[in-house]
Amino acid sequence: MTAHTPSPLSLLGLGAMGTALARTWLAAGHPLTVWNRTPARADTLAAEGAKAADSAAAAVAASTLVVLCLLDDDSVGAALDGVDLTGKDLVNLTTTTPAQARARAAWAQERGARYLDGGIMAVPPMIGVPQAGGYVFYSGSPELFAAHRATLAVPVGTRYVGEDAGFAALHDVALLSAMYGMFAGAAHAFALIRREDIDPVAFAPLLADWLAAMSGGVHGTAAQLRSGDYTEGVVSNLAMQVAGTPTFLATAEGQGVSPELLLPYFELMRRRLDAGRGEEDLTGVVDLLRR
Repeated sequence: MTAHTPSPLSLLGLGAMGTALARTWLAAGHPLTVWNRTPARADTLAAEGAKAADSAAAAVAASTLVVLCLLDDDSVGAALDGVDLTGKDLVNLTTTTPAQARARAAWAQERGARYLDGGIMAVPPMIGVPQAGGYVFYSGSPELFAAHRATLAVPVGTRYVGEDAGFAALHDVALLSAMYGMFAGAAHAFALIRREDIDPVAFAPLLADWLAAMSGGVHGTAAQLRSGDYTEGVVSNLAMQVAGTPTFLATAEGQGVSPELLLPYFELMRRRLDAGRGEEDLTGVVDLLRR
């Protein structure tokens, strides 16, 4: 298909994310067939130009490109149970684990379909808004991605991360795990000032700027992991940082704040130090987390 002839596709799953995706494809002129377990949601989109299928099988039959945006992996299996997938290009945007994505890719291949897994790094209001910065990680069939990249890029940006079908989910969860770690640190910081005459709104820019400045450290960690030399470019070594942890714990106690968000990380730092790695950076904690 050319850029002037939007290609048809089918979309299974019309929750908040699925509906946002559907509307951007419709707005761009793509012929769209939709299906949802609750038909009323499909009826709403039908009024906006989509074709509502009365079954998942009918939606799959309507297009070569079939996008799934369902609740979980079990929902994908249930929706496609017994459906003829021969010659279909399945793009699964359902949130799954890497292992589930790999198993689903093998499952699709056994049924004669190409498979691409996706990890959506956006919330529904970001869909169809390029300046919002959202994107989707894709992994799996490189041929499928090349064939449909233009269509997949209509709602939100695309980032292909490899032929291993589990890589999109892995990238997704890795980034979100880092996000929750950041939120945990921010929660502890706000808890420390909560009982004082400090305006959290005035404090927030200081916190945001500090976190942004510290985020650059991930590049040093990555370089050390690649080289295997955890002493490379160290500014404040592990021994120095562990020596400072009692101050953090004493401050939390003095402010009446639980240290439970900090303690697991501090304990890993102490374990690495006890192993004789005091001259390293904090990178060694990564190895302690690996089972």
